Amino acid sequence: MPMNRREFLRRTSLAALTAAVPPAALPAAPDAMAGLVLSADQWRTLMFVQDHLLPSEPGAPGSRDIQATAYLDAVLADADLDPDTRAFVLRGIGWLDDLALEVAEYPFAELDPGPREDLLRRISDTPSGENWLSNLIGYTLEALLGDPLYGGNPGGIGWTWLGHDPGQPRPTPATRYGRLGKA
Repeated sequence: MPMNRREFLRRTSLAALTAAVPPAALPAAPDAMAGLVLSADQWRTLMFVQDHLLPSEPGAPGSRDIQATAYLDAVLADADLDPDTRAFVLRGIGWLDDLALEVAEYPFAELDPGPREDLLRRISDTPSGENWLSNLIGYTLEALLGDPLYGGNPGGIGWTWLGHDPGQPRPTPATRYGRLGKA
């Protein structure tokens, strides 16, 4: 059944609070993969953070379903992205893994959901950590709602969940954002 606007707004406004609810046991991480910008370790850490921020639920896609990590990796690879934004996202992954090693003696992705929750809460209590998590939530929502042409929302899974008709015409590789005005 499609989600109504009120329910969508309720869920997205609470996205920052999803860290308050321990996720169900997540499936084992696939082999770490290096991305366009992300190293294999960064990819894995980011994937688990995004899983925590947008877990899969029955009838609702989660971050892995919408390919949120691949989407963010592509955003980070965009030459037009502000270099400070790219550096901030990457530094945040480092901060989180450094904290995980300091507190739990393991990288973030190797921790159980409870310790991951504790670490995300801890970094969210700092201005930089809160800003970093807010950025990740924004990029995760872009992966959920954007046109599949941009690397997230495969097959329009997010649109289907929301009962959204994307309208026509949709972007093509030649007319996609970032290509307009370029020869």
